[in-house]
Order: sequence, then C-alpha cells, then structure tokens
Amino acid sequence: TISSTAEKVVYLVVFHLSFVMFVWSYGKTIFTSPATPSKEFCLSKVDKEQYEKEERPESQQEILRRAAKDLPIYTTTASRAIRYCDRCQLIKPDRCHHCSACDVCVLKMDHHCPWVNNCVGFSNYKFFLLFLMYSLLYCLFVAATVLQYFIKFWTNELPDTHAKFHVLFLFFVAAMFFISILSLFSYHCWLVGKNRSTIETFRAPTFRNGPDKNGFSLGCSKNLREVFGDEKKYWLLPIFTSLGDGCNFPTRLVIMDPEQLAVSSQNEPAKSSVANQSFPTRPLSESQNRLLSGDCQWVETGPEEENVKSGAKKHIIVSLES
Repeated sequence: TISSTAEKVVYLVVFHLSFVMFVWSYGKTIFTSPATPSKEFCLSKVDKEQYEKEERPESQQEILRRAAKDLPIYTTTASRAIRYCDRCQLIKPDRCHHCSACDVCVLKMDHHCPWVNNCVGFSNYKFFLLFLMYSLLYCLFVAATVLQYFIKFWTNELPDTHAKFHVLFLFFVAAMFFISILSLFSYHCWLVGKNRSTIETFRAPTFRNGPDKNGFSLGCSKNLREVFGDEKKYWLLPIFTSLGDGCNFPTRLVIMDPEQLAVSSQNEPAKSSVANQSFPTRPLSESQNRLLSGDCQWVETGPEEENVKSGAKKHIIVSLES
C-alpha cells in the first residue's frame, strides 16, 4: 500500500541520515588532532637555558614569571606557581593540560578517550558531543524499530527461526548502549552548561583569589555558544564553530579598574601583599564587565595603557608577580 511504502521510505531516510551523521561526527572526533599551545607560550632559547641551569625552584619560578608577564594567563597551580610543562617546555595556557597518552599539551583538555583513541579537547569537543548525541539517537532508533519484534518474541508470535535470536540480541545491545551513552551525554551537557571540563570538575582551576570551579562560567547560554558558536544553523553539523583560539578564555574574574582598586584599598585594609594586585573577592557585575553584558563579547579588552604582544588580541593581562 501507499502508507506502507511511505513508512519504508521514511524509515530508510531516517536510518541513513542518522548513520551518516554518526559516522561523520565519529570520524571528526577521531581524526581531528588535539590543539596545542601557540609559540608565544614557549620559552625563548635564553630563558630555557637559564631555566635548565637553575636548581632552585624559586629562581625557576622567577624566570617563568618574567616570561609570562605578557601572556593572558589567569590560573596558577595550587601552590601559586606558574603552570609549566617540563615535557613540552612551555608555559601552560589556562585550561591546558599535558596528555601522557598523546605526549602533548592539549588546549582545554577534557580527557583522553580510548573509544576514539584521541584526546578530547578544544579542537574536537564539539565533535565529541555530537558523536554522543548521534550515537544516542541511532541506538534509540534501532531499539524502537526492533521493539515490536522483541514483544512478539516474548509472546511467541515470532516465527521459530534463528532470526528471533538476532532480534533479541540486537534489542539488548541497542538498549544497553542507549542507557550508557545517555548517562555520558547528560554528564557532558551539564559540563557545557557550567563551562567546565572533566578535569576541572575534579580539580577546580586556581585563580589569584583561590580555587573557583565556576571561574570560566558566563551563564548557560554563553557557555553553550562558546562550544557550538554563534550561528545555530551549524550546531548540529560536525563543523568546527567553537569560539576563541583555545589559549584565551573569557572569565568572570577580571582585574579591578585602578580607580576601583584605590577605593577598595581605602575602605578595606589589605590582608596581604598579594591582595593589592589580586582579583576582586567576587565576580564583577554585568555593568562592570562588558564581557557579561547583553552584547556578547568573547574577547576581553584591557585598559588602554596595557600593551600586549604584537599580533595577539587585546586581553586583560593578569600580573603573576607576587
């Protein structure tokens, strides 16, 4: 009949479309190389030689502070030291971590996934999320189409052939993968809404005013756009549309304006020498921070008197000198 023919056509279209999107996103997740820090985060030849000659950690940190003074770095280690990778010999950008499996520093590293044999980070995090979503839909589609035959199997209405065991196996496999992928996909959706990586969930990034697990969160809507981009028509396609360069990330914790800093220092006595150049005790309001205003600006512009390296974007620079 016409209705049965139309159902078959719809079935084939949905099946092939979901399969193509699943394979496409899976391939992009596998074959997209992890993004690594730019050359500006590498030590110069002179600093590298001097760093290797020094034996005292204090002297090494002083070298790193000088090298990092013009870099847009907001976070430090738990001991307030510059995050430096001895293996790659570079200063780690914010949210960057060294992957022992890939043996490189990965920008905004989330985790190393054995299922895709690749590191999930800034360059392929969107592809990984789409891979989970299309895997979820594919398993749901298979389980839903096999469900009627699964019911017939238990009611003994299915012909007594070897195919009935194939139906039973297919339904259980699809349902099992659906449940497991659903939990993983839900967890990563929660991470996107909070603008965190898996690593940051277990170990909060340390800013100058202490650890803050929500330091990079800009609100659910802007967090979502940071991963998927501004144009919604590309959100469901495995095309790279994430905002930024992976080295610099907007943060709610920014340096106070010099006038605000002077007023706060008069009203409240400084508790330590670091407090005079630290972050404010709480995030700035939307009226104080243009990044958080209605005009979504993903690049933090610094004061006019701040000079950033040539060729780099203007950012608010955090002074790491204590």
